[in-house]
Amino acid sequence: MGKRLIDIDEPSLEAAQAELGTTTIKATVNEALRLAGARRNEGVRHAFEVLGNSALLDRGDAWR
Repeated sequence: MGKRLIDIDEPSLEAAQAELGTTTIKATVNEALRLAGARRNEGVRHAFEVLGNSALLDRGDAWR
């Protein structure tokens, strides 16, 4: 795990702590990052599912 020195907006931190139920800056940032990553992964999974369920056209004649 890497260490980072960052400026954090205090009102946003307090709001995130209240929403996430965390008590430390470290826990709040890690949970927020985990949730953001999980949401992105779900979006990618859904996109692949849509693509996989799509009826693709036959492109055999596309180059003729």
